[in-house]
Amino acid sequence: MTQDTHREWLDGVITRWEKPLLRLCFVILGDASLAQDAVQETFFKAWKNRGRFRGDASEKTWLTRIAVNTCRDLNKSAWRRHTDRSVTPDLLPESPAPCEEGDDTVTRAVMALPPRLKEVTLMHWYQGMTLPEMTRALRVPRSTVNYRLKKAKASLKEALEDWYYEDE
Repeated sequence: MTQDTHREWLDGVITRWEKPLLRLCFVILGDASLAQDAVQETFFKAWKNRGRFRGDASEKTWLTRIAVNTCRDLNKSAWRRHTDRSVTPDLLPESPAPCEEGDDTVTRAVMALPPRLKEVTLMHWYQGMTLPEMTRALRVPRSTVNYRLKKAKASLKEALEDWYYEDE
């Protein structure tokens, strides 16, 4: 690949995946500036390792795996354990899909999930990833992804029960 071809590849990747990855990283990390750092780090790692991308998984799966691992590393850092990670939905990066103003109940419920459940929720219901894509991105068995999805769904159902039936 020539330098121009590499540049075109990176520009295309950023154009396609910056917003979805930013939303994913923000919800995992709970901090807008850290999410931006994580996305930049994700693109840097992808750029650096582009020659190793064999195409076994989709570009989306590959980048999601890099982003999730980058967020996990950031969450493990010593200074992160001593910061206020409370997040409000109004700080979320702009969504590509329109959403109803004023009611952030679902977003808050998702953000309150434990990290492993939040990851699968975001990947499956927000990014539309399939089970095989999630399995490759997280590098866990399919049964683990299924278990986490079921547990996340049950937790969300319980958390949103009053909200969901409020209008009936």
